[in-house]
Amino acid sequence: MKILVLATDYPRPDGYVAQYFIHTRNIEYVKKGLEVTVMSFSTPIAYCIDGIQVITKNNVDVSNYDIVVSHAPNLRNHYLFLKRNMGKIKNLIFFFHGHEVLKSNEIYPEAFHYVTKSSKLKKVTQNIYDEIKLSILRNFIEKHIYKIEMVFVSEWMQDMFDKYIKLKLPKEIVNKKSHVIYNSIGSIFEKQRYDTVIEKKYDYITIRNMLDKSKYGIDIVVSLAEKNKQSKFCIVGKGEFFNHYKLPQNIVLIEKHLTHEEVIEFLNQSKVALMPTRADAQGVMACEMATFGIPLITSDIDVCRQIFSGFDNVKLISNNSFSKMDVDKFMVELNINSKDIPKKFLVESTINKEYELFNKVI
Repeated sequence: MKILVLATDYPRPDGYVAQYFIHTRNIEYVKKGLEVTVMSFSTPIAYCIDGIQVITKNNVDVSNYDIVVSHAPNLRNHYLFLKRNMGKIKNLIFFFHGHEVLKSNEIYPEAFHYVTKSSKLKKVTQNIYDEIKLSILRNFIEKHIYKIEMVFVSEWMQDMFDKYIKLKLPKEIVNKKSHVIYNSIGSIFEKQRYDTVIEKKYDYITIRNMLDKSKYGIDIVVSLAEKNKQSKFCIVGKGEFFNHYKLPQNIVLIEKHLTHEEVIEFLNQSKVALMPTRADAQGVMACEMATFGIPLITSDIDVCRQIFSGFDNVKLISNNSFSKMDVDKFMVELNINSKDIPKKFLVESTINKEYELFNKVI
């Protein structure tokens, strides 16, 4: 089975990390014997990473593939490519991860002041763009539904799709074409468990690739650190946030992107993972932490209630209550010795379902 995966951006051999959740899937597909080629809209040259060939958007013949998989399809890249090639595409599977089916101004929080200056004009422009985006996607799906399957990375994501896309198709057809399959976590988080014995360097750790996105709540972490000076915090990630906000003395800032092996090392050195969020479709990093077994505190929002149901080592806190929480109390409440970690993010519950879908489509 030959699969062409469309990605707006993709990891590179030089350590550049982008949309790693796609790469995690592809590695597992190859293990199952699938022939996977990635077409990255961002790369000017072809390359190979972990045995997966990544090609440019030029000179690709989609008719050579059994299935085209489109992750987080946007207008500028995915839609234009698909529109040109839909006649040659045998089967198309959309993976919906977030922004591509949402109204941004309704879902995402205001950006930090230094990232962009909000204005009425910008909000109006974004609203207009979103209306166009949703309309084009709606029409495209309705026109080609006979060769399309839709995968949502959470129940919340599917709810938002239904809310904003509003397909004018019979409900039974939409239901038949819709599948909720969580993003798979990195295999290392399946195989290893949190070390409760090793000496801890940090009380709390937060790991984010991008510190500048307000939805990830780095300001919430800083507020908690400022009000708990007796605790030691570690924040890992890159961005300009601390060029504009003071870094508290009890926060250790590590400006780098971590490999999965390095993430494991840092988690084992920490007592609690702190991963607040103001908006997310799933939050793969937090899912990896929860499955690994470290005590995890995240936000009490709809998607997190769905995603982390059944995890004894996860505590949900209102974003307005983070700075007020009783640290010692939560350390007692969180079950760090839970032997029954849910399997909802393991390969058997995620990648295997995608593989079954591929075979069903074929």
